[in-house]
Amino acid sequence: MEHTYQYAWVIPLLPLPVIMSMGFGLFLIPTATKNLRRIWAFPSVLLLSIAMVFSVHLSIQQINGSSIYQYLWSWTVNNDFSLEFGYLIDPLTSIMLILITTAGILVLIYSDNYMSHDEGYLRFFVYISFFNTSMLGLVTSSNLIQIYFFWELVGMCSYLLIGFWFTRPIAASACQKAFVTNRVGDFGLLLGILGFFWITGSLEFRDLFKIVNNWIPNNGINSLLTILCAFLLFLGAVAKSAQFPLHVWLPDAMEGPTPISALIHAATMVAAGIFLIARLLPLFISLPLIMSFISLIGTITLFLGATLALAQRDIKRSLAYSTMSQLGYMMLALGIGSYQAALFHLITHAYSKALLFLGSGSVIHSMEPLVGYSPDKSQNMVLMGGLRKYIPITRTCFLWGTLSLCGIPPLACFWSKDEILSHSWLYSPFFGIIASFTAGLTAFYMFRIYLLTFDGYLRVHFQNYSSTKEDSLYSISLWGKRISKGVNRDFVLSTTKSGVSFFSQNISKIHVNTGNRIGSFSTSLGAKNTFVYPQEPGNTMLFPLLILLLCTLFIGSIGIRFDNEIGEFAILSKWLTPSIDFFQESSNSSINSYEFITNAISSLSLAIFGLFIAYIFYGSAYSFFQSLDLINSFVKKGPKKFFFHQLKKKIYSWSYNRGYIDIFYTRTFNSGIRGLTELTQFFDKGVIDGIINGIGLASFCIGEEIKYVGGGRISSYLFFFLCYVSVFLFFFIS
Repeated sequence: MEHTYQYAWVIPLLPLPVIMSMGFGLFLIPTATKNLRRIWAFPSVLLLSIAMVFSVHLSIQQINGSSIYQYLWSWTVNNDFSLEFGYLIDPLTSIMLILITTAGILVLIYSDNYMSHDEGYLRFFVYISFFNTSMLGLVTSSNLIQIYFFWELVGMCSYLLIGFWFTRPIAASACQKAFVTNRVGDFGLLLGILGFFWITGSLEFRDLFKIVNNWIPNNGINSLLTILCAFLLFLGAVAKSAQFPLHVWLPDAMEGPTPISALIHAATMVAAGIFLIARLLPLFISLPLIMSFISLIGTITLFLGATLALAQRDIKRSLAYSTMSQLGYMMLALGIGSYQAALFHLITHAYSKALLFLGSGSVIHSMEPLVGYSPDKSQNMVLMGGLRKYIPITRTCFLWGTLSLCGIPPLACFWSKDEILSHSWLYSPFFGIIASFTAGLTAFYMFRIYLLTFDGYLRVHFQNYSSTKEDSLYSISLWGKRISKGVNRDFVLSTTKSGVSFFSQNISKIHVNTGNRIGSFSTSLGAKNTFVYPQEPGNTMLFPLLILLLCTLFIGSIGIRFDNEIGEFAILSKWLTPSIDFFQESSNSSINSYEFITNAISSLSLAIFGLFIAYIFYGSAYSFFQSLDLINSFVKKGPKKFFFHQLKKKIYSWSYNRGYIDIFYTRTFNSGIRGLTELTQFFDKGVIDGIINGIGLASFCIGEEIKYVGGGRISSYLFFFLCYVSVFLFFFIS
């Protein structure tokens, strides 16, 4: 077994040969490399598959042997200072290795078709392979400085992938926003690392944990300084995992290709912050104030993310806020010491959300022939609807992913979310209430996404062609195709009496007969074109969806015990025990069958209630409820109607405008910093330069005047004499 561990350093390096080969090929033989670009997908998938097999083998050994292996070698030695690099294999590492490699393989397969027509195909695979290398290096790091090195590489890859379509101004702005926001957290992380090195003299995890846990009870170190450094470490995780208040970059990061959203913004990169807190939890557990702060930030984030997802129209942005909310659940679980539940939810959410993001990519792929290549149209759920009969496989996968995230048993997220809810109630009723209420909101907004996308009838169709306007603002489409000039696709929403209200802001539906009659349209040149209906993507895009669907259906089984102690984890508890030997987890207490069933019924009731409310407002049953006037009778007259209308308006405005947080940041930081800059510029030019220039001007004037004093001219002497006498008389008389 130790012989196998000795070669674990190969795992992060396996994707590198493909990256180097593509780089040298583009540099030396660019034409041939670009012509054979589709061939590079195979070695990328193959090498990452080898890394996955190796990771699974290490995980099996972890389950059977429950041992930790660490290998170090010195990089630099100077007197008493020694900087070492190496790798650490423990249960936490093995979980992340499997998660990264499996999600990475499926995304690579999906991307081969999704990006096949893009001009930056090779560049995309270079970026994504280098991201996989950086992420694998991050989770196998053996000390804090090594984590920070790969942490920055992951951030760099995220910047490149979010701004992959850099010709689009909104994508360029999004990657800059993500970069700047993450720099705030990364700077705090660096200060925290340096602070703990100054306190303990070591960057190794075990040395750090032992010193802090032994010195704090004996007042061997400054508690205030330790808390400050721990807060700075947590700040890095806040930015990377999109926790409040550094969450603003995640929704805008959806401007990158959809496979990137599935990989780094659902399954891996945003999980890096959760991984860091889990890795350092033996340190944080000795600081109760920091643990309370972590749980508080997690609670705020999970509730805020759910409320901001209620009225979003962009399908990917809605899923992004859902990711933010679920990451808040994980952070809450870590803050209350529920280590296993947090990592369990990390696993189940990663596969479920990757399924949803890749499913949204299939939806976007099917909508583009109808609405063009602008993301404002192809990702807008207002223009969708009725896609269930055009893309049934995608619809089925998306539905199961939605139900999993809503917490419907026996799907994956039910088991992990139910554990977090149970431990939240045990820890604090306040956290339990917020987490449970958010679970109902999650079911509402997730089923809203599904209903707006797949239910009802298709709400968009071509109106006409015009040769006077351009089709798009951008020169390169989402698929890399050059968009032909002189074509304009206009779309309309047909209005019926059964318009959807509340959060949907009166979205109208096309009647079934109207939708069926739309079969063709005429161009301005008189040529007749067949109307294009949405279609399923290729098999290479459907295969990852089906694999992720299987994971969503069965991955929850790793957390189920098949004996009387239903509430404990089975495989997961044995898997993670060695990683938490520095503290006793609060969630280790057994939960009997009655308590488990009671908690499950409560969480399931909340989920079903959220699904029911979403179906009322967005499903086919809306016309039924409207015909019965069940809602209108409630708000028909008087103050009830006014109150309901104002509440609806306020909630929608809050959610659609992202809680006004982006506006606040824009006015506070952008405008504030710009105003401060202008004030500094005025002070520099008006005061500092004014003093210097004034001294020079005064010297010049005085010199010009003095040169006339000794010039020998009697008229000058008389003039100065009269001036002096006048001044003297003025002051004397005054």
